[in-house]
Amino acid sequence: MQGKRILYLLFGWLSLIIGIIGIFLPLLPTTPLVLLAAWCFSKSSKRFHTWLIEHKFFGPIVRDWQSSDGIPRKARNRAIIFMWAGMAISIFIVSRFWATIALIVIGLCVMTYLLRMPIRSEDKDKIR
Repeated sequence: MQGKRILYLLFGWLSLIIGIIGIFLPLLPTTPLVLLAAWCFSKSSKRFHTWLIEHKFFGPIVRDWQSSDGIPRKARNRAIIFMWAGMAISIFIVSRFWATIALIVIGLCVMTYLLRMPIRSEDKDKIR
């Protein structure tokens, strides 16, 4: 069991570090990697999990994901807009038919997922 805990801890830190790098590099997704780090820390270290939840920048991402309240409408809409903008730029740069089809399919799947997520009421946003 100790080996499994260490692997989760190492994978959590690796995910968090790559997520931080993703803030500066547009091709690396920050949010999913931070969420993966939170999950790994929850399996390996209560101390690091608590630290991540209380972190000034990453804490709100993790708390929003772990709560069942949903996401703010503005954040969802902004994510969809920026995702499609990034996809459009990628399609333009790559200009391969198969890549265009793959990006459109991925974009539609992610957009469908985001549109199906519950929307958090504005009152809860003001309280935070």
